[in-house]
Amino acid sequence: MEETAVISMTERPVLDFAMLTERELEVLVLLASGEQNRWLARRLGIAERTVRAHTTSIVRKLNLKSRFEAAIVSHLYAEDIRGLRP
Repeated sequence: MEETAVISMTERPVLDFAMLTERELEVLVLLASGEQNRWLARRLGIAERTVRAHTTSIVRKLNLKSRFEAAIVSHLYAEDIRGLRP
């Protein structure tokens, strides 16, 4: 019988959002919307390729596995992330 891991909100892993740049934090917040990189780029006034670069950096710095996981983290930690933005 397989066991399924369930993480409650009180057991969230600690992530160091302070290591992200201001622009990476902006991208991370927008990732929660689930929109495509093209839309995020238009919203931020940057190239789609730059959004991909920021997303890759976010995933690497936070030791995540994918853009999808970054979007989930953005949603779960929204208040923490917004508290870091100027």
